[in-house]
Amino acid sequence: MSAINYKRHVYEGWTVQDYIDELEPQITMIMNGQSWRKPFATREDLARFCTENQSYYKKPIPEVINHFAKRYGL
Repeated sequence: MSAINYKRHVYEGWTVQDYIDELEPQITMIMNGQSWRKPFATREDLARFCTENQSYYKKPIPEVINHFAKRYGL
């Protein structure tokens, strides 16, 4: 797997890092069992959540998914 380009522009001034920063608190709570939602068991579940909860851009961003998948071993 290649290195993640956190500065890549995704949508109208939003970078990969911006989307990671926005989703980080929610995903951390879910994966730590501090949410009504069960922790993600598969990469596909994580990808679906990220895509549905990103602001403005409703297509998968591979770098964002890879970041969280690597962090949580999915």
